[in-house]
Amino acid sequence: MLRLFTDFDGPIVDVSERYYRVYQYCLQKTQRPGQAVRQLSKAEFWQQKRARIPEKQIALNSGLDEAQAQEFSQLRRKTVHTEPYFDYDTLMPGAVEALEKIQAAGIDLAVMTMRRVWELDFAFQKFDLGRFFPENRRYCLSNDYVKTRDIDDKPLLMAKALKEISSVSDTWMVGDTEADITAAKTHNIKVMAVESGIRDRAQLELYRPDLIVPNLSSAVALILEKSTLTVR
Repeated sequence: MLRLFTDFDGPIVDVSERYYRVYQYCLQKTQRPGQAVRQLSKAEFWQQKRARIPEKQIALNSGLDEAQAQEFSQLRRKTVHTEPYFDYDTLMPGAVEALEKIQAAGIDLAVMTMRRVWELDFAFQKFDLGRFFPENRRYCLSNDYVKTRDIDDKPLLMAKALKEISSVSDTWMVGDTEADITAAKTHNIKVMAVESGIRDRAQLELYRPDLIVPNLSSAVALILEKSTLTVR
């Protein structure tokens, strides 16, 4: 039996528009009347996010001063995971088709995300994704969970999942951040990093995933190919 754990944002959902809209809002709210700022284009902004440029530095790059950059960073943290902005999320091209292929192949599929329950439910309803993940295959944070760092929290979530569900002969993790790679490696699970999310290739390479692929569709194609070879 083969199992695939997949992260949600990055492999399945594109969050770039949400993050950019929040950036625009925070920049507008933080700048002083008449102050000249340089709003980054979405491509510039997303490139900096994917390269892990700190929020404060992005603010400074946009023309804010040190005090404003601090304010910008705090406002962004409060805003980015609020309901009005979740509406800007979109499905990654090919993601639903990839999930359908996994399901049709009889591979056990589970989602593992740093979203809270309400955030995941919101997206499941919006995109009709609940059909791929029964209740006992949804691993996310409780609504009152006190987050520390994703790179610390995600291995704990993986430990919970592995304790609760039956073991299988082969398991893969697909994700787009260092947290996904670390969670998988902590528990000796093979991991594919996708370049469709919030980290660029250079950042992903630092954490040495087993493979780096363009997106979920590519990951699924490789998993199906490997499972076919194993059956033979």
